[in-house]
Amino acid sequence: MGTDDDRLRKYRGKRDFERTREPSGKSASSGDEPRFVVQIHDARRMHFDFRLEVDGVLKSWSIPKGPSDDPQDKRLAVPTEDHPLEYEDFEGVIPKGEYGGGTVIVWDHGTYEPLSHDRKGRPVDFEESLERGHATFRLHGSKLRGEYALTRFRGRDGEDAWLLVKKGSGRASAHGTPDPRRARSVRTGRTLAQVSEDETGTGSGNGSETGTAD
Repeated sequence: MGTDDDRLRKYRGKRDFERTREPSGKSASSGDEPRFVVQIHDARRMHFDFRLEVDGVLKSWSIPKGPSDDPQDKRLAVPTEDHPLEYEDFEGVIPKGEYGGGTVIVWDHGTYEPLSHDRKGRPVDFEESLERGHATFRLHGSKLRGEYALTRFRGRDGEDAWLLVKKGSGRASAHGTPDPRRARSVRTGRTLAQVSEDETGTGSGNGSETGTAD
């Protein structure tokens, strides 16, 4: 387990904070319960960023199709660099030419309960469960609620990837998987196009040249 500076070195190394309004991670405060956030990111490829607060940072995964509340859906989740806790509130336009250039909105956020346990039913530290490659948790969000699991597997290219699946039986609720172009921020009620228009005067949020994951 490294310091916050160690864990955020990769994040900071990809960004020029003189150009982007993304947080640099100077503070690391949190409430009593760990937080989660799902952001829609209109970079070179539209995707959802799923982030869980773990040991002072946001562990992050890029989910191309977005999370689903249908237990029959298995969503690919590609791990990305740890983000600072302040990123939970980030919404805006990352400038063209910066890593992950494009528009970001906060689609959902809330708290979560770690549920991971060993084969004997004993609780397992959540960070340890992620290191082992399987973690379960219950989301308490505005849109995503219920028990989910993240499971690591080895992808075709030999790199680690994960699957995000809602646990349980039955069909999805009315939320389903969102249409990212029509989805609205839980913070401001704006769509991607509205955020882009407000900040740049254009309705197109895609400005990426140097990165796609975030």
